Amino acid sequence: MRYPTPRRPRGYGEAVTDQARDPVADLRRIAFLLERAHEATYRVRAFRSAAAAVAKLDEADLRERAEAGTLKQLPGIGEVTARCVAESLTGEVPVYLRRLEATAGSSVDEAGSALRALLRGDCHTHSDWSDGGSPIREMAEAARDIGHEYVVLTDHSPRLTVANGLSADRLRKQLDVVAELNAELAPFRILTGIEVDINEDGSLDQEDELLAELDLVVASVHSKLRAPADVMTKRMLAAIENPHTDVLGHCTGRLVTGREKTGQGKRPESQFDADAVFAACAERGVAVEINSRPERLDPPKRLLRLAVEAGCHFAIDTDAHAPGQLDWQPYGCARAAACGVDPATVINTWAADDLLAWAGRSASPGRG
Repeated sequence: MRYPTPRRPRGYGEAVTDQARDPVADLRRIAFLLERAHEATYRVRAFRSAAAAVAKLDEADLRERAEAGTLKQLPGIGEVTARCVAESLTGEVPVYLRRLEATAGSSVDEAGSALRALLRGDCHTHSDWSDGGSPIREMAEAARDIGHEYVVLTDHSPRLTVANGLSADRLRKQLDVVAELNAELAPFRILTGIEVDINEDGSLDQEDELLAELDLVVASVHSKLRAPADVMTKRMLAAIENPHTDVLGHCTGRLVTGREKTGQGKRPESQFDADAVFAACAERGVAVEINSRPERLDPPKRLLRLAVEAGCHFAIDTDAHAPGQLDWQPYGCARAAACGVDPATVINTWAADDLLAWAGRSASPGRG
């Protein structure tokens, strides 16, 4: 049984008063902090435009629109700014503002380094059983040597033949190898997993019975990446609804730089309804991967912020295909820190047993 991820309690532990705050002041404060952090001009402009639109309304009209859910009908107000206004009117410091204030006193580098120090493992790695360059043992020992307590082995599924994806029989053999290695490497642990392809109909490219045996399942799209947004959205939502999916891997599939080894060039983002996808992840308890590979850095910051706003959990992973790549997590941590990701929502800051309980692979209650 899968359990939805609970939303954070209102206020994140902060006091909420019965008196409304000034939503115009809150919106302007957000714009100020974004400017100070050198964020994109369009993002700053969105909050300043919203502040100007709100300033034209009297409080009664503003409250009426907030209660009716019609704030977005006003020119200059979108989903995020409308939510900020509604939170201000209830006396709550807007979540967006709290997140910015929390990181305002330290540099992104400092916050990213602090987050990296909290990571206990890596939830997305490959070995030479699929398209990685090193044996399982070597990957595990390298992960241990950089300070991890565990690593999740997530070689590809059979459909991805170009990456030597594992058939059900090969995956079963791999599970036996992992069991033997765990007996030798304890207390370090190799958690069993897979990076399973999301098929075009949203199903997962491996036997359900076998997926249920694994510790963690990362589901990713690797084909038809330029499908229309409605088609891609439906495909991703079906995968998120699958009870075996634990992590949504590199959600846009983009490549921001070429790959020297394969000669593969840059690739644009897949198009999908990000609000719907992240809302489904939050509802179903599926973590959004923050992929640390330098050529991916996926999702983009604007989408990562949407996932934070949606209340998602995250996995900061390397998608390592070689031992040295296991040390790429600082790239993902820096992006997470810049976007205000709460370390408590990062599943690989947790001990292995807690991660397994969350994923529903132990006798403990699952997510939530």
